[in-house]
Amino acid sequence: MVLETRNLTKRFGGVVAVDALTLAIRAGEIRGLIGPNGSGKTTTVNLLSGLYLPDAGEIHLHGERTDRLRPHEIAARGVGRTFQIPKLFGNMTVLENVLVPALAARDRPAPPSMAEVLERARWLIEFVTLDRLRDALAKELSGGQAMLAQIARALMVRPLRLLLLDEPFAGVHLTIREVIMQAVLRMNREEGVTFLIVSHEMAELRRLCSRVSVMHEGRLIAEGTLEEVANDAQVLEAYLGR
Repeated sequence: MVLETRNLTKRFGGVVAVDALTLAIRAGEIRGLIGPNGSGKTTTVNLLSGLYLPDAGEIHLHGERTDRLRPHEIAARGVGRTFQIPKLFGNMTVLENVLVPALAARDRPAPPSMAEVLERARWLIEFVTLDRLRDALAKELSGGQAMLAQIARALMVRPLRLLLLDEPFAGVHLTIREVIMQAVLRMNREEGVTFLIVSHEMAELRRLCSRVSVMHEGRLIAEGTLEEVANDAQVLEAYLGR
């Protein structure tokens, strides 16, 4: 397994945002994570990426426990992420933003040469169709363009084992949705990247994911294909009420 959580729990005061979550994702999988608003999906991503520390439970990445590591230490072990509201350095160019993960890793053993780093950054920017905006400031990008820049930046993490995408399709143009889907499929196929995708967009998840996990009130309530979970009584109750 690339990723396993065991009884992962996060509380905010009296609210249990993630409640004893046990999840397992195989290498090379594209997994969807769905559920009603407030079900704990983004909190889960924040726990997996080290933004939050859990109150209980464990996270294992390729068998190594990571739930007490800081975000940069988790990134160094091959985990990238995006945010639902894109977080970029507004006064830096698109190229400079995409270069950040590689430059942050320059002190690790045997880093790639700057020529190799620049070549990959430029290729990724072209890959996500932002080449004409390479030298534009990030604060000048539209929401969809900022999401593409985030994805290109996350793909600079080397080696990239797991990419966490938090609502990558929310509020973006259909053309950009297609670019994101093609990026996911190609990186999964050609570079073996495993994906966990939080989304409410079922049409996109149907194309990308052979399996989805469903959360409700912090708990995992169902797993399977979209068709299987759509007919699950607990899932129907979570989305529609009794």
